[in-house]
Amino acid sequence: MKSRTTVLISIVLALLVASMDTTIMNTTMPIIAKSLGGFEFFAWPFASYMIATTVFAPVAGRLSDLFGRKRVFAFGIVLFLIGSILCGVSQTMVQLVIFRGIQGIGAGFMMPFPAIIAGDLFSIQQRGKIQALGTSMWGLSAVIAPLLGAFFVEYMTWRWIFFINIPICILTLLTLLPYNEEYTPKKARIDYIGALLFIIGVSVLLLATVVESNQILYVSVGAIFIIAFYFFEKKQASPLVPLSIVKDKTIRWMNINGFLGWAALFGTASYIPLFLQDITKLSVFQSGIALLGTALGWISASVPAGKWILKFGYRRLFIIGSILLVTSGVFLAFLHDGNGFWYVFFVLMIQGFAFGLLSTTGVIGAQQLVEPHEKGISTSFMMFARNIGTAIGVTIMGAILTRSEDFMSGIHHIFLYGLIGSMIALLTTFFIKDRTADTVPEGKI
Repeated sequence: MKSRTTVLISIVLALLVASMDTTIMNTTMPIIAKSLGGFEFFAWPFASYMIATTVFAPVAGRLSDLFGRKRVFAFGIVLFLIGSILCGVSQTMVQLVIFRGIQGIGAGFMMPFPAIIAGDLFSIQQRGKIQALGTSMWGLSAVIAPLLGAFFVEYMTWRWIFFINIPICILTLLTLLPYNEEYTPKKARIDYIGALLFIIGVSVLLLATVVESNQILYVSVGAIFIIAFYFFEKKQASPLVPLSIVKDKTIRWMNINGFLGWAALFGTASYIPLFLQDITKLSVFQSGIALLGTALGWISASVPAGKWILKFGYRRLFIIGSILLVTSGVFLAFLHDGNGFWYVFFVLMIQGFAFGLLSTTGVIGAQQLVEPHEKGISTSFMMFARNIGTAIGVTIMGAILTRSEDFMSGIHHIFLYGLIGSMIALLTTFFIKDRTADTVPEGKI
């Protein structure tokens, strides 16, 4: 029991530090660009981190199935630590972009493990609480990370936004040491070529979301590599993505739902603060506090989700979560300049509840509906589908906003897109097979 508590601290700290580095540069990047020069690379430290994190999470999940959770997780922490140190000593923007990529690979290796290790150690009922704890780290980092970055710039140096990771990573490693892994890895040959095709294909596709020209070329090249990856994987005895995951109807539609739902409205957190600051004239801090509505709703759904799965099954919970997501989309589609903090907070709480229910139910399903030696890749692949959806959704929202006549019409068009996308996501839930506790391996209930 003591070992479980210790490893819980480790995975929560890992999630906190990795999530903080997705937003801590938001308030400091202008200062960093001025300090290092190379303003033309302004967006690339964000992009390199995001792409690396998204691409390497499924790879980390598969490696954990083959070599064990503890070893792969520890590798990710060490790589993230090295990347943070290198970022902190960067002398040019090009160096920062490269080192953020290294840091992002480490984060990609860290991100799936709170869910994967929780799936190994805790029962279904407990896992909802563990995921709620992880969600609170995302909510906390969304608010404190930009403020912490501003503090370092104001009173110390921007380099401390990376150096602060050093003691947290060391503590994360120390609390991981007592972990006695319960999962026995299933040794198999590493699919190096498949991993390379996957990494190149997805990276090029994600580049299409950040470059300002030749997007069609990037999409085409990325699609070619992904198609090559698919046909190559069909012939492998130990593929990066086992075909059993793709063939399982329930998991397949859960992944599709996650991709569509996250593409539709997960980008809300990127644009609601703009509305609150530009239209309702709230401060940066107040608009950040409004985002806590999402975290509050998410936690409220995550904590009891494990028990609800045993009682109601996956399909019913996915339908309910998707209906609530559509409901939030309706409220956001009618957003206008007379709506203030509490309207937004209430809507975000509904949306957070929807995402919390869908996320927790999906992750638990991804773990329970596959063999133990496929749990890592199944869990991380579901997260990957959502991350890809988020990247595409935020890009579409940004394109809609920049092409609109004015800011408010852009906001309306953004959330009209989100509403339509969430309705399509709702339709996919009716294809999910109704499976309940009868699919849960013995000893996990």
